Amino acid sequence: MVKVQVWSDFVCPFCMIAEQPLLEAVQAFGGPVDIEWMPFELRPHPTPTLRPEDSYLQTVWPQSVYPVAARFGVALKLPTVSPQPYTALAWQGYQFARAHGRGHDYNDRVLRAFFQHDQDIGRVDVLTQIARQAGLDAVDFEAALHDGRYREAHAQALALARAQGVSAVPAFRIGRHWLPGVQPAQVLERALRDAAQSDSALA
Repeated sequence: MVKVQVWSDFVCPFCMIAEQPLLEAVQAFGGPVDIEWMPFELRPHPTPTLRPEDSYLQTVWPQSVYPVAARFGVALKLPTVSPQPYTALAWQGYQFARAHGRGHDYNDRVLRAFFQHDQDIGRVDVLTQIARQAGLDAVDFEAALHDGRYREAHAQALALARAQGVSAVPAFRIGRHWLPGVQPAQVLERALRDAAQSDSALA
C-alpha cells in the first residue's frame, strides 16, 4: 500500500485541478494506494478572505487558473460567493468523513460544490447536504460541526502541516518525494512506482 498525502484547501482552485492527474496516476499505477487529504487553511480566521469581484481574482483566474484547468481537462469556474468562505468547518467535516471511511468522497464533493456549483462551503447546512450525498449520517455530521467534535483533530492536522514546512498548496508527499503544485499524471505515477519499490526493498 503506497501512502499519498495531499495538502490542500477547499478554496484553492489548483487543489481541485490537482486531483484529476492524481486519480489518473493511481489508475495507471494499478496498485493499492491510500490517499490522505491534509488540511491547510490559506486564510485562517480572522485573516480576510478574498472577494471574487476584486482585481486579484479577476486577474489570476483568466491568466492562470483557467489555462491550467483546460490543460488538465478540469471544469471549474470562479465562485461568486463573496467574501470567500473560511474552510475550518469544511475541514472539520472532512475529519468526520475520514473517521467514517468517506474522506475522499467528501473532499471531492466539497471542491465540486464550491468550484462547479457555486455553493457557500462555509455554511453548516451546505456541508451537511454534501455529507449526506457522500453517504454520511447527516444528523450526526451536523451535530459534530455544531459541538466542535473534530476541532482538535483539525488543529492537530494544521500543526502537522506547519511541522512539515508546508507553506503553499497543493503539495504532495509520496514516499520520499515532495511534489509542489499541480503535477502531471506521469510525474505522480513515477513517484508512486518509486515509493512502491522502496517499500518492497525495505520489506
